[in-house]
Amino acid sequence: MTEHVVLVDQDNNVLGTMPKSEVHTKETPLHRGFSAFIFKGKDLLLQQRSHEKKTWPLVWSNSLCGHPALNESNADAVKRRLKDELGLHVEHIEEASLYRYKFTRDGVMENEICPILIGKTDKDPNLNPKEVEAVRWVPWEEFVKETEEHPERYSEWCIEEVAILKENEKLKKLLEE
Repeated sequence: MTEHVVLVDQDNNVLGTMPKSEVHTKETPLHRGFSAFIFKGKDLLLQQRSHEKKTWPLVWSNSLCGHPALNESNADAVKRRLKDELGLHVEHIEEASLYRYKFTRDGVMENEICPILIGKTDKDPNLNPKEVEAVRWVPWEEFVKETEEHPERYSEWCIEEVAILKENEKLKKLLEE
């Protein structure tokens, strides 16, 4: 089955869809995405993107990124991709912040309206090697410091999202649970 991304205008109004395999180029159209940060206790799950990925292969990033399908909620999209990429089931996912970005690396552009979602699990992932090269758990405060001192080690969107989340009330509440 061909995965499609949802193309949108600057106000997030749907313009149509395009096969994911065709959307990421040097002039990627604006589309919907999501970024998820999944915690076990106060530890964040980090993902090294698979060497097979067209966008940012082998780059370390947040727990999960992806694209919601047309008429799919961001939370449902996160749950679907968590199962596919990491073999994880997370009951509660919530949107922590809005986010919009555009970055280019190795001639491929990412251009997304990309809300940041957070959730918790008590399980360890079971990796899909087509999607994920490696994972590691890192204490949140340690990761915040790492991204500030060595941003070159992570995806550009992850760095900006951490800066947004470090003062986010929803994340603070989640980490207190």
